[in-house]
Amino acid sequence: MASTVTSRPGSRPGYGQLLRTRGAWTFLLPGFAARQPFAMLTISIVLLVQHTTGSYGAAGAAAAVTGVSMALFAPYSGRLADRYGQRTVLLPGVLVHSLSGLTFTALALGHAPLWALFVAAVPTGASVPQIGPMVRARWGVKLQDSPLLSTAAAFESVTDELTFVFGPLLATALCTAVNPAAGLVTEAALTLVGGLLFAAQKSTQPTVALVGHARVERVSALSIPGVRVLIVTFLGIGSVFGGMQVSLAAFSESIGEPGLNGVLYGTFAAGNMLSGLVCGAVAWKVAPQRRLLVGYSALALTASALWTAHSVLLLAALGLLVGMCIAPALITGYTLVEGLVPAGARTEAFTWLTGAVALGQAAAVTVAGQLEDRLWGGAGFLVPMAGTVLALGTLVALRSRLATRPRSRTVARGVGHRVPVAVD
Repeated sequence: MASTVTSRPGSRPGYGQLLRTRGAWTFLLPGFAARQPFAMLTISIVLLVQHTTGSYGAAGAAAAVTGVSMALFAPYSGRLADRYGQRTVLLPGVLVHSLSGLTFTALALGHAPLWALFVAAVPTGASVPQIGPMVRARWGVKLQDSPLLSTAAAFESVTDELTFVFGPLLATALCTAVNPAAGLVTEAALTLVGGLLFAAQKSTQPTVALVGHARVERVSALSIPGVRVLIVTFLGIGSVFGGMQVSLAAFSESIGEPGLNGVLYGTFAAGNMLSGLVCGAVAWKVAPQRRLLVGYSALALTASALWTAHSVLLLAALGLLVGMCIAPALITGYTLVEGLVPAGARTEAFTWLTGAVALGQAAAVTVAGQLEDRLWGGAGFLVPMAGTVLALGTLVALRSRLATRPRSRTVARGVGHRVPVAVD
């Protein structure tokens, strides 16, 4: 498929040029609506379970089961989307997720035992729609080898972080001002409506090869060494998200201002969004591998200072800095996927990275919840420090694995007739 990007000679790739890509708005708007619930899920579970049990440890554990389930099943969802089409995966997925989320809510309100919440959390996490990876895959189809790919990665990071500005604020407001269950109920409803609208955009989804008489060899994204390095890197980023969610909630409650949690987390996400905007507007001359090392070092440094904050203003300032360091790492990691992974396996690769963030977040929520329950207030902030420092060590040691693949490599190779068609 030829690229649909139009540009003027000598023009520098930017957001305006990106958004003029033919057909982009047909998947951007419903995709934005469909990904909003993703930022609401974990914090809604934490606030609901903490309200019904009185324990951050139990709340973190329930949220962690959801995150681990998502991390384990997301790559398979991406692989199925690559093979059979995004719409085929989305339609049943949003239905299962909405029903599972409502079941979890009913069990929590009924003071069901913790094991019952764990059981309900498994399908809730496993069926989380992977909208972000699917939108990124659609950009890959539209742009192919265009220099706008890096701008698209930045734009998607900004879009993700915009949801993390509004999502936690909305979930916290609903859970604290309306009802502790209102966050999860709204999340289930938005998932259903937004997911169905996105699935209806059939014309922009990536094509799938009909093999028929051909013998096709498929490449798993996980078999690529660079993807495995990025997974570890994104695990560290997930530890920041999870550790911040629990620790900010505990800090806000400890000072008698639970509604402040959404503001503090929104400040953290706003830093991420603002730096993402800047990253997308810069015409980078530094290799992405080097940018990732520099950006991740800054992330580990700022995350290591969180546990020292004992005032609202200082914590907000540090959270803003941490957020500003996350976006460059996320954007560069997703950009590297374009060079490391064949086109037909990119949705799977993106879901591995998204799943890694979820898994890191799940582990961080669990550990941070236990630390907040058992140790001093603010001990949960040690989790982002440990997660990013360990991931940085792995990234430095294995940085050579991030060398990009030759452009001629393909995901499906065969002998005989192979016709690419769009799958409804």
